[in-house]
Amino acid sequence: MTDASEHAIVVGASLAGLRGAESLRRAGFTGRITLVGSEAHAPYDRPPLSKHVLMGHVPADATTLPNLHPLDAEWRLGVAARSLNRRDRILTLADGETLAYDRLLIATGARARPWPDTAQARFAGVHTLRDRDDATALHRDLAARPGHVLVIGGGFIGCEVAAACRALDLPVTLVEPGPTPLARVLGEHLGAVVGALHAGIGVTVRSHTRVEALYNDGTGRVVRARLDNGSSIAASVVVVALGAVRNTEWLDASGLAFDEGGVDCDAAGYVLDTEGRPDRRIAAAGDVARFPHPLYGGRRVALEHWGHAVAQGEHAGRLLAEAEPGEPYAELPAFWSSQGGITIKSVGLTEGADGLVIAQGDPKAGRFLAVYGREGRCIAAVSFDCARWLPAYAERIAAGASFPPPAGASDSGALTILPPSFPAEPR
Repeated sequence: MTDASEHAIVVGASLAGLRGAESLRRAGFTGRITLVGSEAHAPYDRPPLSKHVLMGHVPADATTLPNLHPLDAEWRLGVAARSLNRRDRILTLADGETLAYDRLLIATGARARPWPDTAQARFAGVHTLRDRDDATALHRDLAARPGHVLVIGGGFIGCEVAAACRALDLPVTLVEPGPTPLARVLGEHLGAVVGALHAGIGVTVRSHTRVEALYNDGTGRVVRARLDNGSSIAASVVVVALGAVRNTEWLDASGLAFDEGGVDCDAAGYVLDTEGRPDRRIAAAGDVARFPHPLYGGRRVALEHWGHAVAQGEHAGRLLAEAEPGEPYAELPAFWSSQGGITIKSVGLTEGADGLVIAQGDPKAGRFLAVYGREGRCIAAVSFDCARWLPAYAERIAAGASFPPPAGASDSGALTILPPSFPAEPR
C-alpha cells in the first residue's frame, strides 16, 4: 500500500493526467502529488478548439477543465519533462529541476505532426491545431477573413476545421491524398458520405491529391500551395492536419519500450521496459499509452479519444494507488465529431474490419448507423445523426456478438454486407 511519505508525479497536465491525479486521491493516496505540464495553461478541454473556439463562440481561455475531486497537488506548468532515470527514480525537467518519485503516471499525450519542410512551416498563416495557443492563433487568422483557406489532410481535425471555415462563410479547400475524407478510419464507403457532406456545405474536396510545397509572398506570408499534379491553390491561411506524434522523446535512455506511436503498457496499464517487463511504479494513460485491448485480440492500440483519456486516466490512478488489482483495462473506445451540422459518433475500432452493413436509417437521408464486422463478430458502429441506437450496438460489440446483426435488430430489412474499402497504407 502507499503511504503519506510517498511522492506521485503525473507527467502531462491535460485531461488524462488531471483525471489520473484525481483518481489517485479518490483511491486513498495520501502522499504528495506533483503535476508536470509542458504548457503554461492549467488543464483544459481540447474538443472545443476545432469547433467553438475557431468560430469565436467560446474563447480559448474558457475551456479550462473543472476539478472533480480535491487534489492538494503541486504544479509545474510551462516546463516539459526532459529525461527519466528509473534506477534512481528521478525525473528531470527541461529547466534542470529534478524531482524524485515513488509512483509515476505518464500522460504526455501527443502533438500535431508538423509540415515536413521546417522553413515552410514557419510561414505566417501556416497552422497546426492541437493546443490552446494553436486555436487562438488560427482563430485570429480566420477572423481576419482570409481570401482562401487550405486544409491539408482529411482526418477528423481537418474535416472539423473545414466545416468551421464554412460556418464562418470562408472559402476552403480540403486536400486529401486518400480516396475520400476519413477513409482511413471509416473506409471509402462511408468516407464518400463524409465527402458528400462537405461538398454540400461548400467545401472544395480534392481527393487523391497531395500538397508538395508551400510558397510565401516574399515577406514570409503563405500565399499558395503546389499540388502533386503541378497545379497550384492560392491560400493565405493553411491548416496542416496530418495526424499526431506521441510525446515520448523524453523517455530516451529510460529503458522503457516506446516509439513515436506511444509507450508500451501491459494489459493492466503498467509501462513495459525494453525486455517486456512491467515497471509497477509507472503507469501510462491517454493518447501516449499503447496497450493490448482485450476486445481486439490483444492488439496494441493508442487512442486519441476524450472518453478514453478520462477512463484510462482514472484506471491508472487506481492502479498506482494500489486500489486496482491489476485488472485489464478494457473500456470500449468511443468518439464523436461535429461537422457541418452533422454529429458523427462511433463505438469500437473499425481497423481490420472485413465488412459493414447499414443497420439503421439510410445514408441518402443523412441519418443512419453502420456496423463493422471482422471474422463474423461486430467490432464497431458509427452513427450519423442517429446516436440513439448506438448504446445497443455498443453492447453487442462488447459482447463479441455475431456479424452481421440479425434482421430483427435492424430497421433496414435484409442487410447487405459491403466492403469497408480501407485504403492501403502509404509507403
